[in-house]
Amino acid sequence: MNIEDFRDFCLQKYGVTESFPFDEDTLVFKVIGKIFALIDVELFQSVNLKCDPNEAIKLREKYEAVKPGYHMNKKHWNTIEFDGSLTDNEIYHWINHSYDLVVSKLPKKLRDEVNQNR
Repeated sequence: MNIEDFRDFCLQKYGVTESFPFDEDTLVFKVIGKIFALIDVELFQSVNLKCDPNEAIKLREKYEAVKPGYHMNKKHWNTIEFDGSLTDNEIYHWINHSYDLVVSKLPKKLRDEVNQNR
């Protein structure tokens, strides 16, 4: 996976925007204003993704490349390292999980809007 594929995958989802709110290197993807993914555009060595807390623990135990979220709430975020041990499909699945998790926490009206436009 390269950064262009990652970016395209995120931006094709309904309600997603991208910005650099923290610094010029950290690209943040939001759905309806809520963060679901962060990457370093210069290094592109890892991504921070939101994750169900129980699933986060399982993934960290199963995969060497999945760590507690760097600079994030470690209960709800994982850092996935692009070390070549994971398939693109696994990473895409976890991006979808992060997006879906954030959407599920939106107010009902916004959640319904996203779900109707998928």
